[in-house]
Amino acid sequence: MGGNSPCASCKLLRRRCAKDCIFAPFFPSDDPQKFAIVHKVFGASNVSKMLQELPIQQRADAVSSLVYEANARVRDPVYGCVGAISYLQNQVSQLQMQLAVAQAEILCIQMQQEPSLPDQQMEADEKSFVTPNNLNSLPQFMNYGTSSNVTIQEPLKRESLWT
Repeated sequence: MGGNSPCASCKLLRRRCAKDCIFAPFFPSDDPQKFAIVHKVFGASNVSKMLQELPIQQRADAVSSLVYEANARVRDPVYGCVGAISYLQNQVSQLQMQLAVAQAEILCIQMQQEPSLPDQQMEADEKSFVTPNNLNSLPQFMNYGTSSNVTIQEPLKRESLWT
């Protein structure tokens, strides 16, 4: 940058912003909070070393990651962004379970509304019933539950659907 308007890092560190300032492209003077939080968590020297070790085309992504991690560390000093990721993964698991329950309820209602089926059709219909054995054949949006910590309990007995 050099000259009139120093970048946010040079402004915060109270130094002259050189033309080849490594921070200038990523920490503009109009967003001083962005560098302030990164500096608080990582330190200017460490950030400078990290950026110098990276190819120029990867530096913007690295700065974006540093800003995200610094914000997460300020909110949660122990877990940082790992805590946020864990929280979101738990939410996804809970929503997948709610979806599975809702789909099972829909299936139960549909089964109750169907008229009596002949024995051979009933046997064929049982194959479409959700059990641990055919869980992998469910539509793609249901398969997410198979890779999470969801424990599948014993399948429902068919008689319990009509009682």
